Amino acid sequence: MKNKNSFTDRFTMFAVKLGNQVHLRSLRDAFAVIIPFFILAGLAVLINNVVFPWLFTGDTLEKLKVWGNVITNGTLNLASLLVAPMIGYSLSKNKGFKNPLAAAAISIGSLIIMMPISIPMTAVESGESMLVSGGLTYGNLGTSGMFSGIIIGLLATEIFVRISGVKRLQINLGEGVPPAVSKSFTVMLPTMITLSLFGIISAILLTIFDTNLIDLITTLIQEPLRAINTSLIGTVIIYSFSNFLFTIGIHQTVVNGAILDPLTLQNMNENMLAFNGGEEAPNIITNSFVSSFGMIGGTGSTIALMLAIFLFAKLKSSKDVASISFAPGVFNINEPIIFGYPIVFNLPMMIPFVLLPALGIIFAYFCTALGFINRSVIMVPWTTPPLMNAYLTTAGDWRAVIVQLIIIVFGVFLYLPFIKVSERVSKAQADAEEV
Repeated sequence: MKNKNSFTDRFTMFAVKLGNQVHLRSLRDAFAVIIPFFILAGLAVLINNVVFPWLFTGDTLEKLKVWGNVITNGTLNLASLLVAPMIGYSLSKNKGFKNPLAAAAISIGSLIIMMPISIPMTAVESGESMLVSGGLTYGNLGTSGMFSGIIIGLLATEIFVRISGVKRLQINLGEGVPPAVSKSFTVMLPTMITLSLFGIISAILLTIFDTNLIDLITTLIQEPLRAINTSLIGTVIIYSFSNFLFTIGIHQTVVNGAILDPLTLQNMNENMLAFNGGEEAPNIITNSFVSSFGMIGGTGSTIALMLAIFLFAKLKSSKDVASISFAPGVFNINEPIIFGYPIVFNLPMMIPFVLLPALGIIFAYFCTALGFINRSVIMVPWTTPPLMNAYLTTAGDWRAVIVQLIIIVFGVFLYLPFIKVSERVSKAQADAEEV
């Protein structure tokens, strides 16, 4: 019993350490803060482009659409400017830094410093392109610059916190000084050094290489990573691995929250912006697409499991757990069924739990690629019930509901044989304990 160095034990310890890694944890904390902004943006886009056109036309419609457009400017079009300070705050707080607000301010300042001085603009009346200085664009502040906001937020905070730990650089005003003033002077030199360092990098990139860090991150890191991770194969592999982690008791956000969710969120934001502008959505795989077709009822698409239990299970204990779990499961909260049935460390149930979401994503992907259903263009809260979420995220496409129903029905029959095996194992174990 002393040897606990089995592969499962070692892998579990590794996954737990990964989930508690301070930078990954800070990413999840930061995105948890700004997700309501993007959900509001999704509602605004839906109302602007679906609800208002049903009710109004002409000038009245255009005037009403201003409401959704300004909401978009304050949410989607400020994505990088929102995420950078939230990462600065979360990372510094998770590191035990005593002035996380200063780290948030440093992240914003560093992000702006790294943006280009001159930007291409198009005149509204003449349509003439020109180079303009002294301005910021939604292109850099918004979704296309979000990955830059993540990297700069992490990097600036890490540098700032480390420099702030050097006591010789701390200015101590003594007692009798208001706490806010004292904190400000304590980090004054680290603030100046950090921002100056980013200023030097920005100046070198501009004067020598005629570029800026935002463009470099976008070109060399963001787009290649997004092309791989949010491809069909990349998404299926990452989500399948994450779902496997859940079967050994480690929440799937350990991987998804850091590796995939920021990229699928960017895809979702781009789709919303395109839809709001009357253009074709560029991406199939988004966070709402995955939650609607690959996580129906929660991780593992367990709404199908519960329906299969109600229809075919023989053990009363199974039906009791499903009955208790069904209400939260409708809102995609499925920890009761995962740990209560259980699925965790239950080898027969681990197989469909990992397999069904992958098959659902693949099926919905090809239905979308072939034009059978609309692309996901509205970000809906992850707690939106099944059927409703598919309908809303595709801007009211009833065919998406049919696709989701097909996945659920298929999932019921996929889970069925594994439920029977699991019940036989449970019964055998119960009989063995009685002997």
